Amino acid sequence: MKFTDFPLDSKIQTALTKVGYETPTPIQEEAIPFVLQKRDLLAIAQTGTGKTAAFCLPILNNLVENKEKASAKKTKTLILTPTRELALQIYENLVLYGQNLNQKYAVIFGGVSQGRQVQAMQKGPHVLVATPGRLLDLINQKHIILDEVSTFVLDEADRMLDMGFMNDIKKVLKLLPKERHNLFFSATMPKEIETLAKTILKNPHKVEITPESTTVERIQQSVMYVDKPQKTDLLVHVLKEKTKENPKMKTLVFVEMKHVANRITETLAKSGISSAAIHGNKSQGARQRALKEFTDGDVSVLVATDIASRGIDVDGITHVINYELSNIMESYVHRVGRTARAGKDGAAISLVTADEKSYLKGIEEATSQKIPVDRDHPHHSEDAESAPTTSVGKAKAKMEAERKANRRGGGGGGRRPQGAASGGRHKSKKKASGSSSSDRPKRSGGASKRSTTSKKTSSSSSDSKRPARRGY
Repeated sequence: MKFTDFPLDSKIQTALTKVGYETPTPIQEEAIPFVLQKRDLLAIAQTGTGKTAAFCLPILNNLVENKEKASAKKTKTLILTPTRELALQIYENLVLYGQNLNQKYAVIFGGVSQGRQVQAMQKGPHVLVATPGRLLDLINQKHIILDEVSTFVLDEADRMLDMGFMNDIKKVLKLLPKERHNLFFSATMPKEIETLAKTILKNPHKVEITPESTTVERIQQSVMYVDKPQKTDLLVHVLKEKTKENPKMKTLVFVEMKHVANRITETLAKSGISSAAIHGNKSQGARQRALKEFTDGDVSVLVATDIASRGIDVDGITHVINYELSNIMESYVHRVGRTARAGKDGAAISLVTADEKSYLKGIEEATSQKIPVDRDHPHHSEDAESAPTTSVGKAKAKMEAERKANRRGGGGGGRRPQGAASGGRHKSKKKASGSSSSDRPKRSGGASKRSTTSKKTSSSSSDSKRPARRGY
């Protein structure tokens, strides 16, 4: 099948030809015809499967056919997504696909001044892409009204759940017209997400492209066991050795907490390895600069938390390194899926301590595979490899208890290493102006109380509060 086989408007087809779209991905082939028919859709698909085009293209086409226009402060289509990176990516795709159409698009998210976003809403955009916290902020300030929404898209539903956005989503749903076209996308379907889908969708067509907890066959996966004090040394060793093999190596390093990302980039810099960090405490400008440097090859390593990385779609990532394993099994699949794209090969390396071995066991059970162990490195730990395992839940509880004990000073009274907060949420002593953890949910609709350099940015942390899980 070709894109030209879809009954899309000729102006959309012209844009697709211009950007080189020829053959649709499986989710595009399955979903686009049903969305064109305005059927509710339930799609289970990982990031990187082409789902953005799967809903953007038919939505733009339906707007053209119905000649729908929105009033000031209103929109005809609302796309709700968890992070600002993903919101920007969707917005950029809309602009790309609709370049020949007489339509207006807007994107809103926290972490920046709301001025331009308010101005964009005054024009009545055909499509609005938004993160939940900033959306509710602007609704409460009466800058956005949702009573004309005819199509609602909930993207990355499982990540919304993980980030604690469920209450915000329910608030948004109450403000939407009851009669509307609904599209629901999620990489996995835990019970809470399945329940939410049933409350939103009416007789949906179901598309399942990537089975839960599967990994790409072209990815060469491996595990390196290491004692915790040597983990950073092992990371530096791996990066230097792999760079000798491939000077154009482009590596994405995943961590669980923000302060760990900062510490790693400092260590890599001292070791002569160019890197940048991207996480919730970085301002939007800093995150975009880091991503651009990594995309352009100015830095060879990008250190990221799971939430900040959502929506990252960078060509040519050769390696993914799990510096810290997540206690969420699906996160492993999402992480390693950043490499081996567009028919290329890739490698995924996990640095595993004794405490993390239970997480590794859970990953292997969920993905139905045994990940090979690489012992050919100077920091191999027999103790970590032979450590006993328990359930993921018990392992998580144990690690959280240890962090709480350290925060209370129960770690033997020794001086904690600089920046090494042991709790789930890391509190920085110094916050840069304009910086915001805006990929986190806000519990009230009002503007953030965080002080900034001007009143205009007082609500820039719209997505700034979230449950105290592992710090992102």
